[in-house]
Amino acid sequence: MTLSQAYRAPFAPGGDSPVDAALCERLLSAALSRGGDYADLFFEYRAGGGFTFDEGILKAASRGVSLGLGVRVQRGDATGYAYTEDLTWESMKRAAETAAQIATGGGGVERIELRRRELPQRYDLPEISLDMAGLAKRALLERASAAGLAHDASIIKVEASFAEEVREILVATSDGRMAHDVQPMIRFGVRALAERDGKRQEGSSGGGGRMTLAYFDGKSPEWHATEAARQAVIMLDAREAPAGEMAVVLAPGDSGILLHEAVGHGLEADFNRKGTSNYSGQIGNGVASPLCTVVDDATMIQSRGSINVDDEGNEPQRTTLIENGKLVGYLHDRLSARHYGLTGTGNGRRESFGAAPLPRMTNTILLAGPDDPEEILKSVKRGVFARKFGGGQVDISNGDFVFSLTESYLIEDGKLTSPLKGVNLIGNGPEVLRRVTMLGHDVETSDGIWTCGKDGQSVPVGVGCPTIKIDRITVGGTRIG
Repeated sequence: MTLSQAYRAPFAPGGDSPVDAALCERLLSAALSRGGDYADLFFEYRAGGGFTFDEGILKAASRGVSLGLGVRVQRGDATGYAYTEDLTWESMKRAAETAAQIATGGGGVERIELRRRELPQRYDLPEISLDMAGLAKRALLERASAAGLAHDASIIKVEASFAEEVREILVATSDGRMAHDVQPMIRFGVRALAERDGKRQEGSSGGGGRMTLAYFDGKSPEWHATEAARQAVIMLDAREAPAGEMAVVLAPGDSGILLHEAVGHGLEADFNRKGTSNYSGQIGNGVASPLCTVVDDATMIQSRGSINVDDEGNEPQRTTLIENGKLVGYLHDRLSARHYGLTGTGNGRRESFGAAPLPRMTNTILLAGPDDPEEILKSVKRGVFARKFGGGQVDISNGDFVFSLTESYLIEDGKLTSPLKGVNLIGNGPEVLRRVTMLGHDVETSDGIWTCGKDGQSVPVGVGCPTIKIDRITVGGTRIG
């Protein structure tokens, strides 16, 4: 794994105050001292920062560091959790004893013997971006600002931002696992504002992942700035969106966020264990068009949602959720896997040491289909082409969703015509997947921009899909017909 030159976890091997297996075994014994079934320790060090460039100047620069330990104890389906930012023995032991109070039995902890796990290297880098000179990052932002303003005379404002972090974790569990990982991340973004004849529209573009500044060798700051400005300028001529039920074609890549929100959350096993998901009890049943196969894949190299190890010490793999339209699995953390009598999928994730893990997605992808994207478009006499998504709301219990589109076009006689504004897609996740009638062979993954929220916790994720034709979905617009 790639280690930072300047930002290192004190608890990690080679750190100022390394935490070894013997210390973890003592803490785990304290956590189980009242009769818990299982315990784990989650040490986390996070260093990060960011830059914002606007109106020709560097408007903001920041750096921050956090450090702590979370201790979890489980007894049956009950969980005790405590955390501390003070990594002295006394404070860590107190946290372990606090979490242990979920259990009221006592005595008899068998000897715990930890074995350090060898992990894959899905984001091994030559260097961490935090170690690179700040002036190099400022230069990227300046280049983006200049390119965006030069794109068109209607562009009146360009804001560029860069965020970076490194997260170092150490996980130890009472069933003998011990794992250490270093997780880098960068995210670049550009927002452009266009104005003409009293009308204003915004455009945006961004990307990144678990990588270095070499990311910009593929997509330069100028590329992102031009893309943001292009969108803003096009939207100045957008017409009011039609309203009603019609065919919708989703562009490849970021359209996967609809799948993530409207379908993916319902496949997280905690919702199904509690019976609150629309997919509860549906294993083996048809839940989508036979064209659809959905996977959650943490193994993708340097993707935003990829991880070498989850926050429970398990190595995640590629998990098939829907296969040829049939539901074949859920995403599990330790608690849900035990409930179902299954091996965990390595999807136990948490925002920080201050929170207990939950079943969470990593990179959720609708796999490619057999159709030519151009033929998909030609097959639509009248409909909407969804290119970029904004925010949305989803009801996990039934899959109902509302999503706004930030860039979309009217399809007329198989061709893209007018850009549209004020477009919302309204529907039900399982029903939408059943209405997929054509699926492109052009699957793309998102470019490192998405963050997923659940139960107050946020984690980085990736999404992806090919071009998708949905034969009908409710389009919420402002113009009838």
